[in-house]
Amino acid sequence: MNTKTVLWMLGFICMPFVMTAQNNEQHESTFNRYMSRMQPMTSQPTGDLMVETAKFFLGTPYVASTLEKEPEQLVVDLQELDCMTLVETTTALVRTLRDKDQSFKSFCHHLQEDRYRNGKISDYTDRLHYTTDWIFENQKKGRVKDVNKEIGGKKLLLQLSFMSTHPDSYKQLKDNSIRIQKIAKKEQEISARPHYFIPKDEINAHAGQIHNGDIVCFVTAAKGLDISHVGIIYKTNEKLTFIHASSTNKKVIINEEPLQEYVQSVKKNNGIMIVRPTF
Repeated sequence: MNTKTVLWMLGFICMPFVMTAQNNEQHESTFNRYMSRMQPMTSQPTGDLMVETAKFFLGTPYVASTLEKEPEQLVVDLQELDCMTLVETTTALVRTLRDKDQSFKSFCHHLQEDRYRNGKISDYTDRLHYTTDWIFENQKKGRVKDVNKEIGGKKLLLQLSFMSTHPDSYKQLKDNSIRIQKIAKKEQEISARPHYFIPKDEINAHAGQIHNGDIVCFVTAAKGLDISHVGIIYKTNEKLTFIHASSTNKKVIINEEPLQEYVQSVKKNNGIMIVRPTF
């Protein structure tokens, strides 16, 4: 993947979320269609609900950088998705489906909790930009579990630095030394944590320990980065693949290639991380 694509993918003080009146109506209408379809399935396992939710968005246009608004605020968009917003939207919708309060407002609350470090928004640095940080923070909140070590993953050394060393690539960091320092400090903190992953040639050997509806994160060899892409595991007819918002296909798709073949085909992919929803 080129640098621009990677940038896109990195890509509760209650602030208003970004929607025009027309878009608000569209998003709520999509949310209501989702709830009508999924409510009869609420007793199904979480992994199955994750898959069915991701499949609900098949064909939805891929659009990058939808979160890049100033000032920083919760962006809710069910009409256009990138790889990370597909995963965040899927997890927030399934959590809402499990809630007593199944309202659109509850969904927005879950989305903000998942996307921001303490569920609060004060500025750009509160957003969980690095996927490994998103995993760590959401595991602390009891929403997901990093299962890579327990299923036999290998140690992964991270040296995150991309955002702080390329501030001109982010309008919210450019010429803002305080935010750059905050990001650099967080990069050091994330890098110091223990990380595990499944190397790209060993994915099939662990296929039995990867569950339907797990979140799959693609570990990149790009300097200063951790994850270049994410999706939702989809197992069918003995085939292990995934659902994702594809920048190549410009929409949400079920990937045709098996997971290991896909990872091996991308030069800068080193392997994967598997994260399991626990709600």
